[in-house]
Formats: sequence, structure tokens, C-alpha cells
Amino acid sequence: MKFFIDTANLAQIKEANELGILDGVTTNPSLMAKEGIKGDEAVKNHYKTICELVDGDISAEVISTDFDGIIAEGKVLAAIHPNIVVKVPMIKDGVKALKWFTDNGIKTNCTLVFSAGQAILAAKAGATYVSPFVGRIDDGNWDGMELIGQIAQIYSLQGFKTQILAASIRSSLHIVRAAELGADVCTCPLDPILGLLKHPLTDIGLAKFLEDARKMQQ
Repeated sequence: MKFFIDTANLAQIKEANELGILDGVTTNPSLMAKEGIKGDEAVKNHYKTICELVDGDISAEVISTDFDGIIAEGKVLAAIHPNIVVKVPMIKDGVKALKWFTDNGIKTNCTLVFSAGQAILAAKAGATYVSPFVGRIDDGNWDGMELIGQIAQIYSLQGFKTQILAASIRSSLHIVRAAELGADVCTCPLDPILGLLKHPLTDIGLAKFLEDARKMQQ
């Protein structure tokens, strides 16, 4: 399973990349705004900087909701760097745009997916990635991870090549469950990734080893 970090914060991207396990980055307009990135040129330059930091797919989201607007924005984003993946919403014109991008050799990430039916449409349109929003489904008292498993089963049975990108990840446990259920990618903030490092027995064991090592030097 690939690890993407879901942020536009350059310091966090660098920290995750230095771990040696980072495969890509996902962003959205909200994350850009959080970092104070404003204006088309500033956004494009920020994406370019991220692409120079991380050797992997970088999702850049369109904000148009009509076919022509999505295509126009997607072309501009794809031209920034070869690693850019155009992030397209799961709407009617979005599905049409996914097919156009696929036919024209532009990688895509279908976002805001909340059902297996939507995931099937994205795969049929040739999306590179499909992003089910696990945490937001959980917020509605449904099981987001159940959707990951359902999509994985359908894609396997039908031979779809679209990669399942588990999004809206809220915890380290979400990452583990996504891996168990067949997600190809997991994208999340830095904290859940760092949380995978933690276990009390590791801390206890390391403290004991260090104590014994000091005794050996006395």
C-alpha cells in the first residue's frame, strides 16, 4: 500500500518524505487556503514546489463543476509537472471529464466518493485513483472501511485498474484497516502516519535496552 500525505504544508511534507515511506501527496482548496496560498500563480507555484520535494503522484484539485471548466483547469494543472494528478469531483460532468482526461493521457483522482456505485463509474471512466472518504462516512454513523472492502472486491472481480485511495483518514487504525481491506493507497495528515510508530511495549523495551547498555559501560 502506498502512503500519501494529505496536506499543503511544506514542512509536514518534508518530514514525511524524510521517513522514506512517502509515495505522494494529496491536496485540495481547503488545505491550500489553510497555508495562506492565494491566487492562481501562487497555487501553481506551490504545486510545483511540492512536486520538486516528492517523487510521486501529486493530486491537484479543480474547482470548476462544469465539463469545459474542469477540462480547462485540468490542462493547466497537468502542465505544471508530469507528477500532477488532476483531482475531479464525483459529479456527472466530472465523470465525463475523467473519460476525457483518460483518453488524453492525463492522470486523475476522482474525489468525494461515498458509494460503490460512484466508484464503479469512476473506474469505468478510467480514473487513475478513486478516493472514498472514510472519515466522513464514519461521521454519518456508517462504516467507511466497509466501503473500502466493497470497492476492493468489486474492482478485483471486474478487473478494474483504478487504484483505491482511502481518504479522510482520521487515525492510525484507519491506516491499518485500509491496508487489511485492500486499499492501494492511504492518504492522511502527518499525525496518523507518525502514530504508527507508537507502541508502549516498544518504549518499555527500548528503555530496558538503554539501561542495560549503560550498565555494560560502568
